[in-house]
Amino acid sequence: MLKKIWNRIKTVFTEGAVFKLHVAGYIPSHTIRRFIYRLFGIKIGNGSAIHMGARFYNPIHITIGKDTIVGEGAVLDGRDTLTIGDHVDIASEVMIYNAQHDINDEKFGAVKKPVVIKDYVFIGPRAIILPGVTIGKGAVVGAGAVVTHDVEDFSVVAGVPAKEIAKRKLTDPSYKLGRAAWFR
Repeated sequence: MLKKIWNRIKTVFTEGAVFKLHVAGYIPSHTIRRFIYRLFGIKIGNGSAIHMGARFYNPIHITIGKDTIVGEGAVLDGRDTLTIGDHVDIASEVMIYNAQHDINDEKFGAVKKPVVIKDYVFIGPRAIILPGVTIGKGAVVGAGAVVTHDVEDFSVVAGVPAKEIAKRKLTDPSYKLGRAAWFR
């Protein structure tokens, strides 16, 4: 009984933090949003920007590298570890999940697995990354793709479920992403 009460209290506090982060996501200043996100435990590297409207679940397990841009309306799930590398470009409305229901479990229980996105990855608009996936260095995920399995370094994947359609010719990237738009 005490465990159930304690779990309920933890859930209320976690949901309160998620709500506050949701509200903070609409402050029209990258600097202020980044400051608030860091207060709530998200580790964010120098030069990274998170555009307005991003959603976070359990922020303390989220790490974002340097010079990374997260687009408008992105969903970043921290119910297990989510590690995003340096110089990563995550487009608008991308959803990255590391928890889902086990459809074969009698109780429809949760399954949590970490997600890793390595350096120089580009994830196109409205792509979905599912639990347990690692996206290799320099990989490209096409718009609207649903990534259910690991993606090799410098692969280009697209479709539902995502499959490799090409290899990226650039295999030694060293670029920096451009500045984030001021009021996004």
